[in-house]
Amino acid sequence: MSETMKALAKTTPGIGLELIDAPVPEAGPEDVLIRVHRTAVCGTDIHIWNWDEWSQKNVPTPMITGHEFAGEIVAIGKEVDRPLKIGQRVSAEGHVIDLNSEAARAGHFHLDPKTRGIGVNRQGAFAEFVVAPAFNVIELPDEVPYEIGSILDPFGNAVHTAQQFDLLGEDVLVTGAGPIGMMAAAVARHAGARTVVLTDINDFRLDLAQKVAPGVRTVNTTKEDIHDVMKELGLKVGFDVALEMSGSPVAFKQCVDTLIMGGGMAMLGIPGKPMETDWGAIILKALTIKGVYGREMFTTWRKMLGLLKAGLDLSPLITHRLGYADYREGFEAMRSGQSGKVVLDWDKAA
Repeated sequence: MSETMKALAKTTPGIGLELIDAPVPEAGPEDVLIRVHRTAVCGTDIHIWNWDEWSQKNVPTPMITGHEFAGEIVAIGKEVDRPLKIGQRVSAEGHVIDLNSEAARAGHFHLDPKTRGIGVNRQGAFAEFVVAPAFNVIELPDEVPYEIGSILDPFGNAVHTAQQFDLLGEDVLVTGAGPIGMMAAAVARHAGARTVVLTDINDFRLDLAQKVAPGVRTVNTTKEDIHDVMKELGLKVGFDVALEMSGSPVAFKQCVDTLIMGGGMAMLGIPGKPMETDWGAIILKALTIKGVYGREMFTTWRKMLGLLKAGLDLSPLITHRLGYADYREGFEAMRSGQSGKVVLDWDKAA
């Protein structure tokens, strides 16, 4: 094995990433070293690329970024007691936790307040090799290709959000047709929702959503009134459940306005800044609002692999497949809003 590897890193504060030669990391006693085959570009990676206020506060430099990946194990730490094998195909949970925290000791691993993120504040996966705790490793079934394995992290966000309320036979509103919103709409359909409506203002992504989540009613809210669509679909009162994936104050208000009395809203989208809210409307409608963070470790992973086994097809979501050396093209596609998921191939440069 070479002593150096190619990697994408935030080498200094500022916009963009740089393709560098970096030392191949070593697996600690409780870690595994993974040869990365595919990575996917996440919205978080775009924040880091743009070097926005959040990134400046949370991402130290230099930092190899990237946390959505799939590859194979090439080395295992001497104290790892899980039955993992060299050559095993894997992905990994990107949230690295303190197993001694009160949340972890209570079995709520995903709620550890000191969680650190691979590719955010710990060296990441936009590289030929990455180290991850053996505890975080997820074995990939043979039928899950590397490119699908690389988008399981955001798929988990979608599944975790959709899990917050019973969707069987319900009318569901999904606001925000980014990749996670599209996957949430597909999950809702797969979970037996009676009606699924997906709203956005981006026609490219709404058109793509028809391939990712067949049967979903897409709505560009700049061109159609959501209340007219509700009448068209026979919704006499409102939606039972809303999944807010955009972080838009307008979309949040749309959810509040169109939910039934006693309806539920799960919020994954993070507003860019504090927003005003009509709490009176929320209280008088007796709405239940749940904030959603990451994935449940590891219940969500089991469920998402089960959904793939049951036939949910995520492949239409991947619109760009590029060699890692063409990363700039991939990031520009994501920043333009004219893409689904962008997957980088680390087996070849271009």
